[in-house]
Amino acid sequence: MGHIWSEQNKFQQWLAVELAASEALAERGEVPADAAALLRQHASFSVERINAIEKEVRHDVIAFTTSVAETMKDAGHAEASRWLHYGLTSNDVVDTAQALQLQESARLILGGMDKLIATLRRRALEFQHTIAIGRTHGVHAEPITFGLKIALWYDEAIRARRRVEAATEDLRYGKLSGAVGTLAHLAAEDEDAICRKLGLQAAPIASQVLSRDRHAAFVSALALACALCEKCALEIRHLQRTEVREAEEPFAVGQKGSSAMPHKRNPIVSEQICGLARVVRANVQAAFEDVALWHERDISHSSVERVILPDSCILTDYLLAKTDWLIGNMRVYPERMKRNLEATKGLVFSGQLLLDLAAAGMLREQAYRVVQGEAMKAWHEEGDFRAAVEAHPEVTKYLTPAQIAWAFSVERQLKNVDAIFARVFVTLPG
Repeated sequence: MGHIWSEQNKFQQWLAVELAASEALAERGEVPADAAALLRQHASFSVERINAIEKEVRHDVIAFTTSVAETMKDAGHAEASRWLHYGLTSNDVVDTAQALQLQESARLILGGMDKLIATLRRRALEFQHTIAIGRTHGVHAEPITFGLKIALWYDEAIRARRRVEAATEDLRYGKLSGAVGTLAHLAAEDEDAICRKLGLQAAPIASQVLSRDRHAAFVSALALACALCEKCALEIRHLQRTEVREAEEPFAVGQKGSSAMPHKRNPIVSEQICGLARVVRANVQAAFEDVALWHERDISHSSVERVILPDSCILTDYLLAKTDWLIGNMRVYPERMKRNLEATKGLVFSGQLLLDLAAAGMLREQAYRVVQGEAMKAWHEEGDFRAAVEAHPEVTKYLTPAQIAWAFSVERQLKNVDAIFARVFVTLPG
């Protein structure tokens, strides 16, 4: 990914646009065929030379074309360089080449998303029936399975991939329509032909630049993908807390957690993921600010994109890889999950007990009062909620011991897990 956004590759993509333009125009009889052939054979550039020229002319595209022209002269074909950049303005090259860089980046990002999706699927199925406690507001709620937690991430990852893919397609456009987008120096057919050579479509309409809503949508899609990475990492950070210890990120032999406290096993990768996701998310604001430009173009977006596009692509690629590593190697402790589930001695089944009492004939308000009263007593005194319920005369008036036991059944709570998995995953093993 770093190579895609290097100066060398950027100028290489500029040259690809220039050569595609010369060849397409040659095929249409607007540029001498021998000149286009010579440009393809001999045109080159030097990043060092471009930077030196730019210091003088203060214009990067002019510095680039000058460097390319020099290589043609050195090869003995200076005459052919007359047809370099023919009919184009700077942003015809820059925007179209940037579209190529973004397509290259997106291919890597989508590949990284595919790896993460596969890992999430594998681990969700691995823990499909591993019982854990679900939490809302950080407080024990009702039983879930650890696989359901990961299946939720998988479902979001599928949507995140679709967004990135759709935003990438919206960026599969070039423009060679000139300084204000009027095709004053090339025909529409010329623009179509040049873009086809590059694997792009010609934008139906542009100013001097492609409309930046396309780029804003792409950065937004990346930010949402990174938000998923953050969501996974944040959950693992919570589950790794000393009081919880249901899961944790790997801790290598010889790894140190603290310079002062030898016992520490800190979730440093998870925290890094959460931190860097903020950077990509912050870039969305800048991308949105780039949509509105003065008239047919200013360059206020250009300096911003030199930062946010490489950074967002590189960070997204990195965070996807880190999250894939984190999920793939995450250590899971089912026994600790069981202990945490049982820690409140049945409190997490209060909702089912409430429903069963109402179904058995007790008024709902009365049932809520009875169940909450015993629940709050057990909460404050750290008592046995289930034992208290089993001995409560108002409860036993409506429910038999077998019915009370059924109200406290984990299997009953989780009877639809397989149905949820069947909806989330298109195909299941076996």
